[in-house]
Formats: sequence, structure tokens, C-alpha cells
Amino acid sequence: MGHSQKVIDEVIEVVKKRDPQETEFHQAVLEVLGSLKPVIEKHPEFVKAGLLHRLVEPERMIMFRVPWHDDQGKIQMNRGYRVHFNSAIGPYKGGLRFHPSVNLGIMKFLGFEQTFKNSLSGLPIGGGKGGSDFDPKGKSDGEIMRFCQSFMNELYRYVGADVDVPAGDIGVGAREVGYMYGQYKRLTMLYNGVFTGKGLDYGGSLGRKQATGYGLLYFVQEMLKDNGKDVTDKKVIISGSGNVATYAAEKAQEMGAHVLAMSDSNGYVYDPEGIKLDTIKRIKEIERKRIKEYVQEHPQAQYYEGSKGIWTIKCDIALPCATQNELDEESAKILVTNGVWCLAEGANMPSTPEAIKTFKDNGLLFAPAKAANAGGVSTSALEMSQNSMRLSWTFEEVDAKLKDIMTNIYSRVSQAAAEYGRPGDLEVGANIAGFLKVANAMMAQGAV
Repeated sequence: MGHSQKVIDEVIEVVKKRDPQETEFHQAVLEVLGSLKPVIEKHPEFVKAGLLHRLVEPERMIMFRVPWHDDQGKIQMNRGYRVHFNSAIGPYKGGLRFHPSVNLGIMKFLGFEQTFKNSLSGLPIGGGKGGSDFDPKGKSDGEIMRFCQSFMNELYRYVGADVDVPAGDIGVGAREVGYMYGQYKRLTMLYNGVFTGKGLDYGGSLGRKQATGYGLLYFVQEMLKDNGKDVTDKKVIISGSGNVATYAAEKAQEMGAHVLAMSDSNGYVYDPEGIKLDTIKRIKEIERKRIKEYVQEHPQAQYYEGSKGIWTIKCDIALPCATQNELDEESAKILVTNGVWCLAEGANMPSTPEAIKTFKDNGLLFAPAKAANAGGVSTSALEMSQNSMRLSWTFEEVDAKLKDIMTNIYSRVSQAAAEYGRPGDLEVGANIAGFLKVANAMMAQGAV
């Protein structure tokens, strides 16, 4: 075994031994470090400086209790997290996730991924992530407000426009961001860009809601163009029905694709005539109901329990936009058998390692999350810029900048893959390009 591989294996072993229960974090570390052998061979100074060992350990991990009153006046208790993973290229930047599955290992995995995604964006932002095991589903606006205010009573000490700028994620939309921002302002008397994803009336950016989904399609468009293909008239399935999925569907339809199915955590709808997005938006964004309501208005559509079944629908392009590890090897094989030839990740790490291997072994065009879904955080960084300058750009300006950023990310990733002997392998290219910028910045700043 070569020296560089030995170094990488040692780091992975330390990570597993130190926190044996954090399986998602192990998976993310393995996926990135597994691509870095040619980089380590070319840069022995990284090994000498112990850079990989430092890279996989967050700079800071914050855990705290979050007590809050429910509508019956009873005190409930949740746990809050913020992981400051890496600030080598800018203030920590990454979302807050409110979901029962949240734990420290998932926060670390997301913060680690965020570090490289933010690096790929070309913007000066570091990597962080946070959240709580609080479940906003079924809670009243009052309960959510009281939870968010209690959450910020602790978190406000660790965030700031030049320190750490959180955003939304699963379970955290404009409503939650508004409540948290209001409490931050009360506690600090500061009116600054400490949150992104804010409402348009108080410093938010036009285009932020659409950014991850639109950016995903801009990346796909660039990847297909590079391979002599196009999105027009292609059959697309999209898992999820949150912001990422909804606006990926919107942009795909604008580009002339046929979006046939979408899902939520209970099940999926298949509409052979093409998903009617106005209905999805009303059900999910305004009424906050389950996706099965769709078939009440569109009888030609079918609803199926169990969201995994969405991957059995024949399509050209599959876009997993729901959550981590939603697409396993079994589903990947079904997709391949049914003729899928392009898969682009809209969620964070939605495909298991076995699924990714299936896609790559079968020659699919595969766009990894840290490159393909970087549009959201990139537009968050544009929101930070607008806040710093006390300006508000038009939707068209933001969208044009987003398209440029996604085009540049594809170019950077594609070039890195070719330079290190893996032309066309965008997973390897994304890991290498994202890593190199962070690594060079860390080296320049000394072993701290």
C-alpha cells in the first residue's frame, strides 16, 4: 500500500474510533478522503502538517438544552447544536435543521460537507451546521415561535455577521428564520446579516428560496451540454417537496422537461400528465399538508404510500432532493434497469456509497451534492453581500450571478477531475477542488 493511502486510512480509523456511533459522519469523511490519494501524493507537505487530522475535527462543537412552553403551558425540552467546522476561507456558513433525526453525528456530517461545498462556490465562506431534534410538524405558530426564541437565547452567543451566519434547512423556513432573527436582534441590539433566508421585508434576497433547486438545474444543464445532451423533453423524477424539490421542478419545467413525480416522507405522487406545481406549492407551502392531497384535485395522478417507491418510475433524469441516504443500492439498480442516464443530487448526501458505485459502474452522468446543490449557500453568500452593502439586488441580478456560480463550479470540478487522472468523474473532481482551496488556506494560516 502506498504511503498516501496509509495516511488516509489512518485518519479514517481515528475518526471511527473517536466517535464510533456517528455513521453519517464516517460516510462523509470516507467519501471525501477516498478521493484524495493523488492530491496527497502530489502534496506531501499536507501530511507533514497533519492537515487531514485537523480537517476532520470541527474547530468547535456547541450543544445546549432548549426548554420551551407548549400551548398547554407544559415545558418541553429539546437539544440544540451548532458545529463550527472550518473557518479557513471565511465565517462559518450553513443551515439549521429542525428534525427528530438530528444528532451530533448528523450535524458533523453536514458541517463537513458544507465546508467543501462552500469552498467550491468560490465565495469567502467557511463550513458550519446546526439544528435541533425539535419537530415542527404539528406544532402551532406560537409553539414554533417560543421554541425558536429559546433556541436563540443560547445560540446568539456564537453567531454574528463576521463569525457564523446560519440559514434554513429541513424544518427551518422563512417563518423559523424570522422568529430566530427577531430574538437575536432583541438580545444583541444588532441589525446585521447574521441570518440568511430572511424575509424580503427585512434584508432577505430575492431568489434565495429558488436558489438550490434552480442551481441544481443550472449545474445539470452545464453537465449535459458538456456531454452533447439537453434537458428538453426529458422525463424527470424528483424526490421531496420542500424548497429544493419544488424549485428544481419549476426550473426543469421551464427548461422543457416533464416532471412526473414528487414525494414527501409519507409517500409519492405520480402524474403521467406532468406535476402541477401550483398545487404542490399550495399544499406544501401554504396549507402545510401532506402530498397525498394532490390526487384530490388531479384524478389522473396516483398516490403511493412509502417514498422509496418513487425510484421505480421510468425516467431519464433522477433528482434526489429529500434527505441523506434516501437512495440505496436496490433503488439505484431499479433506476438503471429502467433506463436512467443522469442523476444529480439536490439533497445533502442522498445516495448511499453503494448507490453511487452502481451509477458510476453503469456510466451515468452523476452530479454529487457538494457541487450540484451549492446554489443555495451561494445565494446565501450573495444575501450576506447585499446586507453588508445595505443594498437589494433584483431577482434577475441574483439569478444571473447564481447561474455564473453554478457554471463555474461545474468547470472547476470537471477540470480537477481531469487534472488528477479521473476525467468525467465529478464526485472525485468536487472532492479534490473543494479540498484544495480549504487545505491551501489552512496551510497559509499555520497549524492552529
